[in-house]
Amino acid sequence: MSSVPEHRAEEPFEHPALHYRGPQEYLEGTMPFIDGALTAGEPVAVAVPPRNLDLLQDALGASAARVQMLDMTRAGANPGRIIPGVLREFADRHPDRRVKIIGEPIWPDRSDLEYPACAQHEALINPAFAGRDVAILCPYDIDGLDRRAIADSLATHPVIIDGKGRRTSAAFDHEDVVARYNRPLPPPPRTAIERSVDRGTIDNARWFVTSFGRKVGLPADRLIDLEIAVTELATNSIRHGGGTGTLRVWTEGDLLVCELADAGHLTDPLAGRRPSDGGEEGHGLLLVNHVVDLLRTHTEPAGTTMRIYIGLD
Repeated sequence: MSSVPEHRAEEPFEHPALHYRGPQEYLEGTMPFIDGALTAGEPVAVAVPPRNLDLLQDALGASAARVQMLDMTRAGANPGRIIPGVLREFADRHPDRRVKIIGEPIWPDRSDLEYPACAQHEALINPAFAGRDVAILCPYDIDGLDRRAIADSLATHPVIIDGKGRRTSAAFDHEDVVARYNRPLPPPPRTAIERSVDRGTIDNARWFVTSFGRKVGLPADRLIDLEIAVTELATNSIRHGGGTGTLRVWTEGDLLVCELADAGHLTDPLAGRRPSDGGEEGHGLLLVNHVVDLLRTHTEPAGTTMRIYIGLD
């Protein structure tokens, strides 16, 4: 596999996908990216799954101390948290310098439940960093991932790097990926418990959901996360969804699931994925992404459904 060459186009932001097979190709595709940053004195961060994190730490040796290393299975367990909590968190600390990041948000053990949010995350990196002097390299295990993930990588990344070199992706269309995975969510089970929520009943709704969480065994610290998330979603429905929403809660395996459906239309696909600027706008969904294990959204002019997942274990 050829190394990743430096490429400074008119658009300073770079977002290539690295298609690799096995540890050797992984190192051949990532180490020149890291070494180039270290040689140039550029800040560099790596957020990848543990196996590849260990691989890079071993290859870097003493130089690993100069690289911010993160376990993506923890820092990016919720895909909606990666842009604000991993990528922007690092890049924004170096506003006057070129920044390089390796981010691997999609790995073979990612669940089908999580995948649509992962694909949208990769697509949304493009508008989130447009115009910024940042390079984000996203590795894809083409032996371990299915065809859907590999095909989507061609649409979410303007450049592809593989054993044949570096090429422009003819399939690049990040807006299509965001729209394609904005699909109706599976209907709640018949066992789901439903309540209406408005300005006068928000406290009751909060009590109702946390009581359900306690009954099904949600740990005490996660009960607090659930209460925060439900409060923010209900507040959004009251403010932006016509003043009322429909709250539903149930369990799926080892997950507590709660959704709020209302008549609002979420027009900003980056809502909840931008770091807080100190104001209130967009802060609620950012907080939801921070405290839940997964946030799935479907929005259209007729209404929006937001569904959160929190692990019972």
